[in-house]
Amino acid sequence: MPENPETTERPGGEQPAEARPRRRQARGERRVAQLLEAAASVFCTTGYTAASTNAIAREAGVSPGTLYQFFPNKEAIAIELGERLMHQMRETYGEALAPVDPATPLEEAVGAAVDRFIDFNCRHPVFFALMHGPDIPGRIAEEHDALHVTLLSRVETLISSLLPGAPAADVTRTAHVCLGIYKAGLELVLSHEGAEREAYVRELKNVLLRYLRPLVDADGPAFD
Repeated sequence: MPENPETTERPGGEQPAEARPRRRQARGERRVAQLLEAAASVFCTTGYTAASTNAIAREAGVSPGTLYQFFPNKEAIAIELGERLMHQMRETYGEALAPVDPATPLEEAVGAAVDRFIDFNCRHPVFFALMHGPDIPGRIAEEHDALHVTLLSRVETLISSLLPGAPAADVTRTAHVCLGIYKAGLELVLSHEGAEREAYVRELKNVLLRYLRPLVDADGPAFD
């Protein structure tokens, strides 16, 4: 049987030309991931404005020249990192903010949504640093605004399932307040670690429950 020319090594162990670009691409993807991980660490430590490509290269253990092979400046790094994180965040809120069964206890509905978002932000603290800082690049700011609009819409959908008889304007207002409470609490959660972080997560859930409980009870006994 003839040998497969795509898998046969050339004399001296040299690989066919088709294999070399694939290997270079894989190495490039690993290097990009390495640089993005280093950038996330630097942005969390110093903030976006104070960060530099030299600091990112140093954190990644590569030369600045190597970094510039993949990114022209720190803004390009932040944009790539932000886009990847926002893609993951969209997947997270798609799962966390689905409408709930009317028989679901309020504590469970709120707790599940908060836990999913807190887990994402604790695993990716740079998301908060990039999305809520005063000096984020314009393109990230635009993407964040679009994400906020979509997130608000999903919160409204969740609130509607909790308050099926509420007018649309009330649902929108309630969704805005819930997002505001969550964002304020998230900053406190991320500034602590261990048992103290868990305590702040519980406090955040309690605040949301104390805000939503009277609204749910007034709307009907579905969550009693």
